[in-house]
Amino acid sequence: MTPWVKSRNGQLLLGLITGIIFGFLLQKGQVTKYGVIMGTFLFTDLTVVKVMFSAVVVGAIGIHYLKGKGWVEPEIKKPALGRNIVGGIIFGIGFALLGYCPGTGWGAVGQGSLDALFGGVLGMLVGAALFAESYGFLKRNVLNWGKIGTATLPQVMNKSAWPIIGGLTLFVLALFVFIELVGL
Repeated sequence: MTPWVKSRNGQLLLGLITGIIFGFLLQKGQVTKYGVIMGTFLFTDLTVVKVMFSAVVVGAIGIHYLKGKGWVEPEIKKPALGRNIVGGIIFGIGFALLGYCPGTGWGAVGQGSLDALFGGVLGMLVGAALFAESYGFLKRNVLNWGKIGTATLPQVMNKSAWPIIGGLTLFVLALFVFIELVGL
């Protein structure tokens, strides 16, 4: 890995470039449009599902390729049910109220959607401030509840990640064929 990637400024620059590419792809995939997102909830347009599953497969392949080359060492966070429940509630409320997640919200702002700017991004900032303010209480009482260890699926199955990624890829391709056959 080149030295500039290991530097703080290099990481920030790489994050900025990656974020711009991610936002561009979200916009090109049309998942920054309110109607497309609502179509997912109504099961009339599964574009968001296709983009999300594509990102999971590409991300899994990318991370494990980079790990195999020795370029990255993923840091696996210790999951806990309390964290997942709190995060799910916060994410779900925001998504249900406005119809944007953080990525699609910023992408929609970039394409000029004022509802995403004033409701979404401002809501994210207010939500982040409220979470930060209540973090001490949540950490002591909720976030560490239900720790479930750090085992990954390859560790649990005692297999290399590649057959699992291959199976995931085949599942996603079959899902995409089914979605197209059904006409969603």
